[in-house]
Amino acid sequence: MNEQTSLFENDGAQPLASRLRPRTLDEFFGQKHLLGEGKVLRRLIESDNIGSMIFWGPPGVGKTTLARIIAGRTKAEFIDFSAVTSGIKEIKQVMEQAERGRRFGAKTILFVDEIHRFNKAQQDAFLPFVEKGSIILIGATTENPSFEVNGALLSRCKVFVLQALKADELTALLRRAVTDERGFGGQRVDISDELLRVIAEFANGDARSALSTLEMAILNGAQTEDGTVVTAETIEQCTSKKSLLYDKSGEEHYNLISALHKSMRNSDPDAAVYWLARMLEAGEDPLYIARRVTRFASEDVGLADPRALEIAVAAYQACHFIGMPECTVHLTQAVVYMSVVPKSNALYMAYESAKKDALTMLAEPVPLVIRNAPTKLMKELEYGKGYKYAHDSADKLTTMRCLPDSLADREYYRPTDEGAEARFKTRLAEIKEWKKKHSDE
Repeated sequence: MNEQTSLFENDGAQPLASRLRPRTLDEFFGQKHLLGEGKVLRRLIESDNIGSMIFWGPPGVGKTTLARIIAGRTKAEFIDFSAVTSGIKEIKQVMEQAERGRRFGAKTILFVDEIHRFNKAQQDAFLPFVEKGSIILIGATTENPSFEVNGALLSRCKVFVLQALKADELTALLRRAVTDERGFGGQRVDISDELLRVIAEFANGDARSALSTLEMAILNGAQTEDGTVVTAETIEQCTSKKSLLYDKSGEEHYNLISALHKSMRNSDPDAAVYWLARMLEAGEDPLYIARRVTRFASEDVGLADPRALEIAVAAYQACHFIGMPECTVHLTQAVVYMSVVPKSNALYMAYESAKKDALTMLAEPVPLVIRNAPTKLMKELEYGKGYKYAHDSADKLTTMRCLPDSLADREYYRPTDEGAEARFKTRLAEIKEWKKKHSDE
């Protein structure tokens, strides 16, 4: 719970990213969709008309920095609060402090980093103070707030989505770091624009990572009479990742994930693990890979092995819990599993087929027999009339039709003979045969 001023004491000992932290909106890099001239967040900040808000975006895009700029513009007391180290007791102490300040006309901005790590009770503790204006809550999260922040709290906050910085923006930031007095402007540093671009590409949209890599490269650069010289070899040695040169245009990012996906689809675990390693060692976000593997589990495996989805989700959770480099083994387990299990794209094909009908036949009414009838009027209109409750049948089946009449004969899900899906295919055939027999009766 340090206040803003304490963060700038002993500037010389601060890492480059801290020394170069933007102090004004004009120094801020990226987020032009929110902070460009005339854009919504800039207008709110400049008019000192901000309310509680959530910043959602990947690491190193300026969530904390933006909160501090807001605090400076509004002349509010700024309290930096970590969801990792704080509990209910600390929350209540801070809220009491903010409430005392409100009574004397003081404004308090409470910045909560990683707000998604608070549980429901902890998040609920903020609610009454947000509602009566004791605090302006600014939360930061790398996770989707729709799933990670309580609905009651989320409804009282405006969500702003911050984007990963573009390579051009990071290159400009690095160039400023070399010339700014708060960076290395007081030294003579020889580093080419091409190498600054390499660092920017390697950082994958993360300004903090880019500045840290630059700082390490300069501190380990060759010392000459003319100053410090940074070469490509210096950067490779500092990162221990020669593959950082791979992604100059951004295309390779998609090429590699495609290679992983198609290797798993082709049941080639060796290739899948290789492409996985290529991505992770080049700095790819493990959660991004885990999300793609989760998609694969249903798109390409599906009911041929229903456990595939469980394993993919478990791998995502493991990556979230422990991060790199420990989570590499969890992703390896997941991609090898996806590679060797039976494959089926029947679920993917079923949805794509149903989607086509859903988009072209939007006006098809829900059959009356399967409509809910919670009111007297609906019952009079024959909502639910003739509905058959499957559990009342000995076979747990009925002949009731649930598709609209115009789609009565449609078959979207067509199971394969692969793996466990063969059992579903047999079961579905039995269901259809039972319905045909009893319909004829």
